[in-house]
Amino acid sequence: MMNFKKSAAIALAMGMLMAGLSACKKEEGPAERAGKAFDNAVQKAGEKIEQAGEKIQDAANEAKK
Repeated sequence: MMNFKKSAAIALAMGMLMAGLSACKKEEGPAERAGKAFDNAVQKAGEKIEQAGEKIQDAANEAKK
């Protein structure tokens, strides 16, 4: 009987812990949103620079022919 009580107590504690953790969703603030937007802009700019570099290399290769 003691094992059942102990198991039930552990299961109850785990359930309460899981419920508590699921309620702790952190909301994004304006600084975090701005940071993500900045990261996206930098990534897109990097991609455009890489594309431009590839076009320059292609043009240089064509000029050598």
